[in-house]
Amino acid sequence: MSSLRIGYGEDIHRLQEGGRFVLAGTEITTAFSPVAHSDGDCYYHALADAILGAIGGEDIGHHFPPEEKKTAGMDSSLIVKKAMELAKEAGFAVVNLDSYILLERPKIGSFIITMKEHVASLLGISASEVAIKAGTNEGLGPIGEGKAVKCVCTVLLERNC
Repeated sequence: MSSLRIGYGEDIHRLQEGGRFVLAGTEITTAFSPVAHSDGDCYYHALADAILGAIGGEDIGHHFPPEEKKTAGMDSSLIVKKAMELAKEAGFAVVNLDSYILLERPKIGSFIITMKEHVASLLGISASEVAIKAGTNEGLGPIGEGKAVKCVCTVLLERNC
């Protein structure tokens, strides 16, 4: 059995006028917010799915069904914490994370350092082991039209020996 596992996760949310916009546990100043059942942190949803995928687990929809009233508006860091708990139970810890946020607006470059710190703290790793890149969709599709945000995460886990 391999001591290393790679997981991949992605999530996309439509954007709406008003509301609160959170990415990687960081409040983003903008006039838009994601349409979501939870707090809509697209980044944390992709991250949790990457962790769950690396351990061969069920996706976040299995653990946090959108029809559950008790999870409405919940802090998405709880979803990542659950994924981390399951990874630990399976004998794995996060080694590093590579990720991408696709968003036409607002520009999020000034938030990246804070995002990395939040993610690293949540995963129990150094901020230097977290890569967060941001880009646009060059005006193409719903992301490029400013109607959606998409996050993609790839995580490397190592079995605790």
